[in-house]
Amino acid sequence: MDINNPELIQKIRDYAFAAEKKSRFEHSVRVAQTAEHMCCIYGVDKVKGYVAGLAHDMCKDLPDEVQLSLAKEDGFPISDAELKSPSLLHGRAAAVKLRNDFGVLDPEVLEAVARHTLGGSSLCPLSKIVYAADKIEPGRPQSSETYRKKLFEMSLDKMTLAVLEENIEYLLSKGKEPAPESYLFKESLLGICFGEN
Repeated sequence: MDINNPELIQKIRDYAFAAEKKSRFEHSVRVAQTAEHMCCIYGVDKVKGYVAGLAHDMCKDLPDEVQLSLAKEDGFPISDAELKSPSLLHGRAAAVKLRNDFGVLDPEVLEAVARHTLGGSSLCPLSKIVYAADKIEPGRPQSSETYRKKLFEMSLDKMTLAVLEENIEYLLSKGKEPAPESYLFKESLLGICFGEN
């Protein structure tokens, strides 16, 4: 189905509203709006940004076993980190649901939704935008207008790297070990930004 179809967007919004707790739905709307704004800055289709942002957490409140079952349908292996913490699969589950239940076939939107939690190497620009938008939408404690303005003055890759490094530091400060995929994402971005391998 065409991603620009207002009926499709409304159906996704209605599903997210029904499936998510109130605070998560409000977060999803802010992510959608932030991603849409970032798409305008970085020259990416803003409708794709809005739809991916709106849909990114729509499976997060489903039981772990349902998330796991859905994620297995995307054809990628389930990592050790994801097996230990199935809630990490909510993005992959949401991408499968978008494809199966809503007819969304756009590969960039599906990747952006699937990869928004851990990131990954070789992500498309939309995926980087949704990854960052999830972490810096205005409801996040650190996300003042000044904070976002400073980030948006950077290139897309440098901005994404800054957000990722901040997220890794936050997890470590809470005694949580970031997933290996996040470190691969960091290496990939460092290589793009600074020519390091």
